Amino acid sequence: MPVPIPRQRAIPAVESGQAQAASPRGGSAEESAKDASPAGRTPDTAGSTTDKVENNAAHTNLTLLLIEDDPAGSAIVPDMLDQAGKPIRVRTARNLTEAGRLLTDDVHCILLDLALPAPGHSDSEDELAVLRHVLELAPRHAVLALTASGDAERGAEAVRVGAQDYLFRDELDGRLLSRAIRYAVERKRSESAERRLAEGRLRAQENRRLERGLLPTPLLEGSPLRFAARYRPGRSRALLGGDFYDVVRTPDGTVHAMIGDVCGHGPDEAALGVELRIAWRALTLAGLCGDQLLGTLQQVLEHERADDEIFATLCTVDIAPDGRRAGLCLAGHPSPLLARPGKPARLLPYDNNGPALGLLPGARWPRMQVELGAEWSLMLYTDGLIEGHIGQGRERLGQDGMTEMVRRQFAEGLRGEQLLRAAVNEVRDLNGGELTDDVAVLLLDRVP
Repeated sequence: MPVPIPRQRAIPAVESGQAQAASPRGGSAEESAKDASPAGRTPDTAGSTTDKVENNAAHTNLTLLLIEDDPAGSAIVPDMLDQAGKPIRVRTARNLTEAGRLLTDDVHCILLDLALPAPGHSDSEDELAVLRHVLELAPRHAVLALTASGDAERGAEAVRVGAQDYLFRDELDGRLLSRAIRYAVERKRSESAERRLAEGRLRAQENRRLERGLLPTPLLEGSPLRFAARYRPGRSRALLGGDFYDVVRTPDGTVHAMIGDVCGHGPDEAALGVELRIAWRALTLAGLCGDQLLGTLQQVLEHERADDEIFATLCTVDIAPDGRRAGLCLAGHPSPLLARPGKPARLLPYDNNGPALGLLPGARWPRMQVELGAEWSLMLYTDGLIEGHIGQGRERLGQDGMTEMVRRQFAEGLRGEQLLRAAVNEVRDLNGGELTDDVAVLLLDRVP
């Protein structure tokens, strides 16, 4: 008869066979086994050491690494069977150096004698120094602490430090140890999964804060113009894409607006878009505009791009202080849309559209003068707004379809944020779902 363990732990009901094994998150053993399957893994950690340990635990014989300094150390470990009735394999290490050599990916659990001395420590310094050393050595493995009979306080402290459970050295039997090993492996697997989930959430929150910080804050103080913008990246779960925009007012009262699109949809393209936007703002506030500004931006792109084939389209508009006229420069970008009361919405001229930035060394971008009138709405957009499909066919919305759509919405009295929201939502509905390309739209309104 095995000697009963004189303490209360989380697993007695499991050991006695009177209850289902509870996972650390409150699920049943069947749920835990389901979670341990490859389909239950966190996708972004596939191939890691943690996954190898968990897969081995789910599909192969369990392997125990015993670390204790008794020359006959393995004698304290009785024969054990896992839940499937397979024998649990045991490796024995007499010191931590030997344990480091034996600690391979097929080891699922470590049984550590807390009486083992830790390198460079004395028992008076830290009685759990050896455990701390093992936890650093094997952060992804389950650890069972082995302590003297009756030393429950030391065992409980070992669990607080990081062990999955503790056992009394003189009260081991095969059935108890087998189940304690399985429990520790499952608990470690659950803890690892929860830690990765928490780390993933933290990274996502940090990325969202970073991306929000990289979106522009318009500088329009003192201007009578009203500003609105919509931004929808094409990348799944991203807040920032390769599209970029900005609006600033210079001391002379001129309002400068810009929208651009870096080819591609990844994080590198998003970073390059941010660099171009910041460069545009700095150059504009420094007094550059038109061909000189675009030429300098092309130099920035050529220095910062990861590949010589990367290019960016750009549209810049500088609106005179009286708000009635503007200068327009296009670098391979769709022309803005002008809507005015009593007149049909139309595209601004694009005959002098220059090449996209990064395509032709020494290129030029002529500045066109356009008349806006006393009351108007000017919409700048990227091609993601016009390249969505119409229904199930291959036909795309295009600039003509977008113009008709905005013309109708403008006639219905939509302005500012309402107009942009309606436009983007209708384009998405026509496409039959989310657009795959980045979409950026900004709207400037002048109301006398």
